[in-house]
Amino acid sequence: MLPAHEDDWSDSDDDVGSDVETSVLLGVPDGLVQSDVDISDAAVSRIGGYPAFLPSREPPFSSSHCKVCSNPCELLVQMWCPFEESPMDRALYVWGCAKPSCQGKSGSVRAWRGLRRNEKYAAKLEIKLAKKRAAEEAKAQVKALAEQQQHMPKKNPFSMSALPATNTFGIGAQMFGDTSPPLTGSAEPKPNKNDECDNENDDASDDESSSEDELLTAMASVTVTDSPWKTAPSYPPFYLSTVSEYLPPQLKSKVPPGTQITDRLVNEGSKGDKDKDISWASEAYEDSLEMDYVFERFTKRVAYEGEQCVRYELNGTPLPFSSDKIFSSLFPSPPAPTVPVTKGAFTVVNTPKRTYFPTNIQACPVCHGKRVFECQLMPNLINVVKRPNDAGKQATDEERRKAVERALKGGASDGSGMDWGTSMVFSCEKDCCFDDNGKEAKECWREEIVLVQAAI
Repeated sequence: MLPAHEDDWSDSDDDVGSDVETSVLLGVPDGLVQSDVDISDAAVSRIGGYPAFLPSREPPFSSSHCKVCSNPCELLVQMWCPFEESPMDRALYVWGCAKPSCQGKSGSVRAWRGLRRNEKYAAKLEIKLAKKRAAEEAKAQVKALAEQQQHMPKKNPFSMSALPATNTFGIGAQMFGDTSPPLTGSAEPKPNKNDECDNENDDASDDESSSEDELLTAMASVTVTDSPWKTAPSYPPFYLSTVSEYLPPQLKSKVPPGTQITDRLVNEGSKGDKDKDISWASEAYEDSLEMDYVFERFTKRVAYEGEQCVRYELNGTPLPFSSDKIFSSLFPSPPAPTVPVTKGAFTVVNTPKRTYFPTNIQACPVCHGKRVFECQLMPNLINVVKRPNDAGKQATDEERRKAVERALKGGASDGSGMDWGTSMVFSCEKDCCFDDNGKEAKECWREEIVLVQAAI
């Protein structure tokens, strides 16, 4: 049962409705991975276990080492997450140290992205983009022709020059369609049947591709059977399934007429899903020290789906765990409102609000592009990987509820070692893939930034 919604409610009955789908995808555990084929498939997202690498060369084993204690870490999650309209297969790997003295420190959780060019998909993508460019050029030509005709001088329809060429049977010829009608500006180019057939064939070939072909495409290039990666500590592997996040509708309180609500990031061109509700992302935080509204909002939001281990929203807004230094860097404090010197006692000053505006995230060192929020690990992940002996046991709803509460309050009281509130991953917005000489490469292995908020 969903907890009670405590936000301000409108007195309009029209606001009451079903749950709203947000732009966030949630990663939830979905049973143990027992298939060797799935373990070797980089396209199978997982919690724990051993990594299935995309690059043909095995990444350095030091990629998984904690930067605090220099010991190898356990794999927390591996996610299959290619970018849209990108020819690169892509997987994200996150390792975390379980040593108590390393918890909450920078470098105790590390994230890497593995890229590999998919030649088969790249060829299809190039054809798709070429057709798209051709369609845009044809549309531009039609528009230019229409504008040209609009600027042509108008003719007198009753003048002799406006009549068609001399024809003894002129009227009859026009009635039987011997003369071609003039081209108007509204004329649109007819779709090419060959293009339509090509599109249908492309779709059909995609649909008819067997699961074996898809498996070979995403199969890991490197096995870890005879490598140092096999000696690393590991958790039992669980499938990581994806579900959409649903929240109760945000019922808006009445605002004065003419009031404008703006989103700083949206106005600056950030990407968003127009078909899904992202209004929660622009909600501001109270700039108050009396109580931790950040943690209160975190626990309230997570309670709607307590099983979530990962929140994924590329170029979206993270859900901060508490009001610490990381929160202040991502949600900077707004400037204090000015108060008139005279009659200050009668001035109403609104409480300052914080909005998501990250400015201190280091740019990608390879392409120098901006890094954006991609995903974050949630406290329930600690609860999932902590029970190697009870991995196959199905927990009751009450047991899961209590486990989530323990994870939110302290994380590692069960002895698993890990103890943090959330770990946020920020990745290169361009998803660049270059070699050491700065040239485009067919595969690469790059580390991204992780911000760890310690447990309260």
